[in-house]
This record gives sequence, structure tokens and C-alpha cells, in this order.
Amino acid sequence: MNITFEYHDVKSSERLESLTRKKLEHLEEKFDFIVKASVFIKHENTTSPLKGKICGIQLSVPGPRLFAEADEESFESAIHKTIHELDRQLSKKKEKMKAHH
Repeated sequence: MNITFEYHDVKSSERLESLTRKKLEHLEEKFDFIVKASVFIKHENTTSPLKGKICGIQLSVPGPRLFAEADEESFESAIHKTIHELDRQLSKKKEKMKAHH
């Protein structure tokens, strides 16, 4: 799977990329139809200290692309939440793909 990273108002981080790669590779083991992942890491100034660290991930898969995004107090928890949501979406997609075969 090809993984690209984009940063907005945040310095690129080897640590965040490594964490995200590991989690995406785990998803790829479960769902072998993932072609590509685009990861967006951005920081937005918010009034709440519990928000502002955003991770969005778009997955290229057969059919419509999947996308999830989370806005948390840390990039790590935003990544975790985003991956969890994609896992849910991929499970649904896998069920639909099975139903059509």
C-alpha cells in the first residue's frame, strides 16, 4: 500500500508517520483490498484545549474512497480514532463485497 503524508500548520514528524504506518499496515493485513492511503495531519487553533490536533485519512479501495477524520487534543489520539473509524467502514465494505460475490 502506498502511503502519503500531508502536513498543514504542523512540522512533519517521523514519529507520527511511523505510528500511522504501523496502524495502517495492521488495517491492510485485515483488509487486503486497500490500494493507497492519504494521511492529512493539521493543527487548527481552537478555543478548546481538547481539540485542534486533526488527523484525516483517505483510503483508496475498490468503489468509492473511504475517509475519516478526528479532531482531538493530541495527534496520537486523533490518529487512533481515525483508524478505528476506518476499521469500521472497511468492515462494512468487506461485508458488502462478500454479499455481491
